[in-house]
Amino acid sequence: MADALQWIGGGLIIAGGLAVIIGAIGLLRLPDVYARIHAAGVVDTAGVALMILGMICLSPSWLITVKLLLVGIFLFFTSPISGHAIAQVAHDQGIEPVGHDETKPGKTASNTGETDQ
Repeated sequence: MADALQWIGGGLIIAGGLAVIIGAIGLLRLPDVYARIHAAGVVDTAGVALMILGMICLSPSWLITVKLLLVGIFLFFTSPISGHAIAQVAHDQGIEPVGHDETKPGKTASNTGETDQ
């Protein structure tokens, strides 16, 4: 049983590490701040959660397990809040998403007062 937990824990840590690497590549390659915020949020929720679960499988005592669970709960609540705060500041600064269309859904250029000249 201990060997199975070690294999599962190691696999979860490796999977979390791969998620973090993919998220870091996304931070470098994505076009705008909103897409980058999304990539960072996915890394926090998926990658770090997998790593924490892997460490829980490998933890030798219940005290360490409780501490890891508390860290996971803290990250679960603070990551979306920080991502939302960064996105709100970007929106307040007037940063538009790449590929953003000025016409609203249901409106066309002809009924917004714009001319096609």
